[in-house]
Amino acid sequence: MLDAPQGAACQADRFSRAREAQSMALLEDYVELIGDLHEELGEARVADIAGRMGVAQPTATKTITRLKRAGLATARPYRGVFLTEEGAALAERVRARHRTVVALLIATGVPAEVAEMDAEGIEHHVSDRTLQAFEAFLARQNA
Repeated sequence: MLDAPQGAACQADRFSRAREAQSMALLEDYVELIGDLHEELGEARVADIAGRMGVAQPTATKTITRLKRAGLATARPYRGVFLTEEGAALAERVRARHRTVVALLIATGVPAEVAEMDAEGIEHHVSDRTLQAFEAFLARQNA
């Protein structure tokens, strides 16, 4: 058992990482959606982003500004929002994480539609190490 100061430090670290993941989750959802819109519609307009995210256009614009500051996106007047190379790479990592989490949930008996919904939260908090364990488990299941 950890003594109180070590336990408190570990707990504070866990909470800090969870807050950081939550902050990044919104940006990850936006880059994933922008990539999806480009694939589906050939462009990602603020109005489309806001509609798909279920937020007002000013809210979407504010988050897109955060994406631009983080180097994940660019925006051009009357031309929409575009992912940078870094943003596109992040979008692909998020999609891959999502697919892995959904596949794991389905493999454990969760219905597909529930797995899709639950994966939206889980995918942002799973560590790379845990994700690798998920992938190894799925590979064994499919062997």
